[in-house]
Amino acid sequence: MNNMKDSLGVSNGHLTIGGIDCTELAEQYGTPLYVMDEDVIRQACREFKASIDECYGRGMVCYATKAFCCKEMCRIMKDEGIGLDTVSGGEIYTALAAGFPADRIVFTSNNKKDEEIALAIDNNIGRITCDNIEELYRISDIASKKNKTVRVVLRLKPGVEAHTFEAVMTGKIDSKFGFAIETGEALKAAKEVAGLPSIELAGIHCHIGSQIHEIAPFEKACEVMFDFIGKLRDEGIIIKDLSLGGGFGIKYTDADKPIPYGDYMKAVSAKAKQCCEKLGLDMPFIMIEPGRSIAAPAGITLYTVGSRKIIPGIRTYIGIDGGMPDNPRYALYKSEYTAEVANKADEPKDEIVTIAGRTCESGDLIGENMPLQHAEAGDTVAILATGAYNYSMASHYNRVPNAAVVMVKGGTSRVVVRRETFEDMAKNDI
Repeated sequence: MNNMKDSLGVSNGHLTIGGIDCTELAEQYGTPLYVMDEDVIRQACREFKASIDECYGRGMVCYATKAFCCKEMCRIMKDEGIGLDTVSGGEIYTALAAGFPADRIVFTSNNKKDEEIALAIDNNIGRITCDNIEELYRISDIASKKNKTVRVVLRLKPGVEAHTFEAVMTGKIDSKFGFAIETGEALKAAKEVAGLPSIELAGIHCHIGSQIHEIAPFEKACEVMFDFIGKLRDEGIIIKDLSLGGGFGIKYTDADKPIPYGDYMKAVSAKAKQCCEKLGLDMPFIMIEPGRSIAAPAGITLYTVGSRKIIPGIRTYIGIDGGMPDNPRYALYKSEYTAEVANKADEPKDEIVTIAGRTCESGDLIGENMPLQHAEAGDTVAILATGAYNYSMASHYNRVPNAAVVMVKGGTSRVVVRRETFEDMAKNDI
């Protein structure tokens, strides 16, 4: 699988991405600046798609737009024959505005508003993933009033706990997401669909968490889901689609040991085929939902150092012109990153520093105890693997405008999301 090692390099002592000098990108577009390598994104899409074709014969890769969503990202997914797993009306709107085919869009979230359901139905979205029984009734009611039939996928909790940060474990029974299998809730919901107008049960879905570096949890979830498909078959309910979610881990630091994505596919598909043979089932249409694993390795964020503050015997702070508003993951999860001084990339990392953000918040940090080259005011710092859950989680805390997103490809760069101005940020104020 392609990764940032293929995209990042050092030329004349400077860090490069996609063959372009990062310090030149910072000078041209300003900082903070998100930079995405289009070739890395496309290669990940192609390898995921090839693995589905090779391992299952038929299925669809659905990019999880919550990781990073903009019109250009949707256009790239359209070009690559990838579907989209959306989680809000805003993501659906963005996809449709980019000309993305509605039949390749799945709408998944745990508390959809009526207007979002209506938007999906009006635009003939391919599938709506239902999270709870009240939502099932509302989808049926809204579709009935519009004289349309909606393909519904039930989100299930397989009861599998992946070894990841608790806040991003979504498949265990104590989760806000989905119907639990082991309590009988999922079976009751599946039977309920048959008695409701304007909806059909197209399939079932699970997602056990994010940033998972093990294969066994995916295999176990696959086994649980196929056992449930067999139980539904015995009840006269035939499942045609099975979404096994995403959550494949990536490398943020040297401590991360990601498994090649193809290895996940081979192992889980072998388990799926074994289950089908054991239960006498036909292989369903398989969907997976990689988000982080497509976007994160393709992106870096560039900052300008504004200050160097040494507290003797305690720590050295490197102050940057971004922070929590453009990357809240350390504040939320203590997520670790790799950092480089872009204009000193060929020098040794001989310091241990804390990279501090600019907002009026003690917890506004990009990381603590981070190895880094000697950094001073005016240097450009790059934080690696920030293509996912950075721009998408950005805020206006302290009334800081959102940063721009630049895409690089073939030695050229272009803006795909322009930098906000103060006027943009305040435009809805009355």
